[in-house]
Amino acid sequence: MENPFKYGTIVEEPYFTDRVEELKNIKIFFSSANHLILISPRRFGKTSLILKAIKELKRPFVFVNVQKAVSTADLAALIVKEALQNYPLARMKSFLKHFRIVPTITINPTTNAIDFSFIPSANSLILLEDALELLERLSTDKNRMIVVFDEFQEILQLEKGIDKRLRAIMQEQQNINYVFLGSQESMMTAIFEKVKSPFYHFGQLMYLKKIPFKDFKDYIVAGLSPLIKKNAAEAAEEILSITDCHPYYTQQLSAVVWDLLCYEKIKEGEDPVEKAVSQLIAVHDLDYERLWTNFGLTDRRILKDIVNTGKLSSKDGFPVSTTYSAATRLMKAGYLIRTDDSYEIEDPFFKQWITKNRI
Repeated sequence: MENPFKYGTIVEEPYFTDRVEELKNIKIFFSSANHLILISPRRFGKTSLILKAIKELKRPFVFVNVQKAVSTADLAALIVKEALQNYPLARMKSFLKHFRIVPTITINPTTNAIDFSFIPSANSLILLEDALELLERLSTDKNRMIVVFDEFQEILQLEKGIDKRLRAIMQEQQNINYVFLGSQESMMTAIFEKVKSPFYHFGQLMYLKKIPFKDFKDYIVAGLSPLIKKNAAEAAEEILSITDCHPYYTQQLSAVVWDLLCYEKIKEGEDPVEKAVSQLIAVHDLDYERLWTNFGLTDRRILKDIVNTGKLSSKDGFPVSTTYSAATRLMKAGYLIRTDDSYEIEDPFFKQWITKNRI
């Protein structure tokens, strides 16, 4: 019997959970000629959602993870390399002739994998312009290409003024739907919502929230029922009370619970969810300890406050400005999530570790 819960990679059917309305709205949106900005904390399933919508629409697409690029030239090479994954090299040759700087293409004879690079001294902005122009040439008005930039906020780290150049190129293109995914809400809103930003109101802004409790519960119950039919609902509620419906960690905890039940690693009277949590904490104990040791005193105080109350406080003489600037830094680093008027520790098992060690 195969584990019905999956985490850590892009999720497709039958592992894809809920997101019915979001999927419907995104597919409708792609019928327009507009661009989409999708923001959520890490591991909320942005990539899986977008790729599912694209595949259901059967539209041509290119997916670029900006975090893989270390320079503008590297980003340009990534764009072309991803295009080569989706279009035959024979077709691409005629388009590559238009490049003002001749690229180097290598093919691994064993795997047929294609690599693409430019000479180090090449003008990076020309390379980027040619790469994006290639996408426009490959696309058509009847079957527009969808170009996805994941972790788009990282673009600002590559080169000063790159946002202005990108916007100048993209606004001239007619046959592409751009999608910008980002996990750093403050940086993404600064790029797309600040009046002075080149990308101000460049596309439709969409925030991806957690999967609703009831929908996630039904999904977990369906996965666990073959093993514990009578207690599946109770286990699902316990799982969600620990993960607070965080998509990634809910799938992870559910998968471990399923393994424990399927392979009879649970003793009579033992709580499978509690054992699964203990197992996950034990596996990451050294990592959590190292993480905690590297935090400063202000960071530790904030994390303890959130574990205990879910809120920030400025007690013990700490200035409010210091508390909130530290919390903002922890959010950018991915340790905290802001939900409405409260804060959460991104990793619920790290939260459990803090509680368990009473630090």
